[in-house]
Amino acid sequence: MLKKIFALSLVIVIALSGISSAEILAGPGIAVANTKDGKIQGYIRNGIFTYHGVPYADAELFMPPTKLSSWDGVRMAVTYGAQSPQDTSRAGDMFPNHWYWPHWEPRNYQQDNNCLNLNIWTPALDDAKRPVMIWLHGGGFMAGASAVEDAYDGENLARTGNVVVVSVNHRLNVLGFLDLSAYGEEYKYSGNLGMLDIVAALEWVKENISAFGGNPDNVTLFGQSGGGAKILTLMAMPKAAGLFHKVIEQSGAVDLMGITLPRQDATRRIAELTLSNLGVSDVKELKNIPYEKLNDAANKAMRQAISEGCKYFSWSPVADGECVTGDPVAGGFTEYSKNIPMMAGSVLNEWVTMPLLSDMARTQSDNKNYWTAEQVKAKLAEKYGDKAEAITSAFLKAYPNKKPADALYVDTRIRSGALKTLNAKSSQKGAPVYAYVFTWETPIMGGFAMSYHCSELPFVFNNIAITEMATGGGEKAQALADKMSGAWVEFARTGNPGWEAYTTQNGATMIFDDESALRYHHDDELMKLLTE
Repeated sequence: MLKKIFALSLVIVIALSGISSAEILAGPGIAVANTKDGKIQGYIRNGIFTYHGVPYADAELFMPPTKLSSWDGVRMAVTYGAQSPQDTSRAGDMFPNHWYWPHWEPRNYQQDNNCLNLNIWTPALDDAKRPVMIWLHGGGFMAGASAVEDAYDGENLARTGNVVVVSVNHRLNVLGFLDLSAYGEEYKYSGNLGMLDIVAALEWVKENISAFGGNPDNVTLFGQSGGGAKILTLMAMPKAAGLFHKVIEQSGAVDLMGITLPRQDATRRIAELTLSNLGVSDVKELKNIPYEKLNDAANKAMRQAISEGCKYFSWSPVADGECVTGDPVAGGFTEYSKNIPMMAGSVLNEWVTMPLLSDMARTQSDNKNYWTAEQVKAKLAEKYGDKAEAITSAFLKAYPNKKPADALYVDTRIRSGALKTLNAKSSQKGAPVYAYVFTWETPIMGGFAMSYHCSELPFVFNNIAITEMATGGGEKAQALADKMSGAWVEFARTGNPGWEAYTTQNGATMIFDDESALRYHHDDELMKLLTE
């Protein structure tokens, strides 16, 4: 009786989820789940069973992940776990008004190399065999975490989609991708540790997710930016074969990070320069160096290697020929990924509007929504020269609901990567691939940011209500969120999001906006003009 009274009395208003106040049911015997390693206790938030910081493996510095040791009793899983060490101070430099930009919310948790933990949201602990959707966070391979921003919360997606949502932490930057393979067999996989961590998480899901009402034989990976690049890399990893069944790659395909990967001569050179910068001759000494010093030396080494001509972009897995067999997209999708259905796409403006953030006080009222027709024409001529008229015409043909001024801010880099990915997957002639472009514009702060990098996340997770500072909220935004999150869930459930599959011949692409529509080869002419 006392146990029941305690449980009922804990319908309280607290912020255990880290995002907002809500009614929460927590207490002895509540939300206790059985894993292969032992029992864990979470809590129930608005009817969704929630678990944070669940360990899936152990990590030793510069070594592959190892299997967990089992425990007796019940392990608490009500607070987010440690995230990979990273330089969180840089977020403010990149995005000075981070209150607005949902990708860099100042929610930094404990940092630890042993950050191999995950979070789970599920409607029930039963045998319903729900689709499992595993989220891989953005931030490249350098930064980020499973709970770094409000939009990543999986509660609403689990509820509205009747799915099990999982998000994963893993090692990043110098701790996850410093290639020490030249210094001994024990460091053979050090350049791909972060990816091996994710494989370990997928293995944990395969073994345990049925205890959370999930189907281990219906697992969909979805990830944005760096998370999308991680998904493409997993498709070139034999160790990951069979651990997932569908993928959704969002704005994550670029050269040297997703489409192609660095070669081992470049990654080993960065390691060599790192040791030199630290004045270290024995690689084992690296374990005794504070993270900040190690990270600074490695970042300096990266810049040095690039200046020497090494093909490198930022922290990234290495195509070592064994752990990662080759370039995920440019090398052609692997045979074992042939039968994996894929969705891939981008947002219209991506990083193009990011510079406008640095002077928001001005850009909130000095942007394309306030300029005269004469000003717009002058700016188009300044940017595109004698191609201005042709580009504007091609843009309005591609996006007839937009304005001429919008042609100033079209992303080509990530859109080009998405097209390469779509065409390569379609050319495999295996499982279908589905294309999308997100073109919805945020109305916040005068609408200067448009369809920025990460802007689709609140819609995918159906989290409009907790991301008002990014979306503005309202019925239109919620309607689009219902449409997009529903498509993501339907793809996870069946392998078809509800529109025609993309082929190189038809160019079928879903345009997500207040008025969504399926278009065919809609931006071929525009992309040709912009990339010439």
